[in-house]
Amino acid sequence: MFHATTILGYKAEGKAVIGGDGQVSFGDTVLKGNATKIRKLGKEGEVLAGFAGSTADAFNLFDMFETILAEKKGDLFKSVIGFSKMWRKDKHLRQLEAMMIVLNKEHIFILTGTGDVVEPEDGKIAAIGSGGNYAIAAARALDRHASLEPKDLVQKSLEIAGDVCIYTNKNIKLLEL
Repeated sequence: MFHATTILGYKAEGKAVIGGDGQVSFGDTVLKGNATKIRKLGKEGEVLAGFAGSTADAFNLFDMFETILAEKKGDLFKSVIGFSKMWRKDKHLRQLEAMMIVLNKEHIFILTGTGDVVEPEDGKIAAIGSGGNYAIAAARALDRHASLEPKDLVQKSLEIAGDVCIYTNKNIKLLEL
């Protein structure tokens, strides 16, 4: 897990939502509190993505993933497989220190720094970053025991993570499909 962020992706009820906090940390110092770590990707913004880890590495990953997404005509499943193959074959990519969550209304995946593609066991909730475990625990509890809109569930889960994780703040940004 990387220190310095929390990203949570959630898909349910025909919707997809990703959220992230705004904190950028360097060791035990907060460098910035309002960073944007989530984006819409693809020609029509049909894929949501968020990153944890090195900012420079993450921007490279976003760009490379968006290129593959365009080549695969927006097919998220084919894009994550193509991205994983590229990542594993490229010596430079294997040294990048970042993870990503990518999702649309049909799929959700975690792309790891070793080139792995992980689909969450439940197929609908994924989290990365130092506050990821807190956010996913909150999201699972809220998903089971509360009747919230997907956007509200992500917001509340990230707020809970911000209460517990010192590398996560409550300057939360959300994107929804």
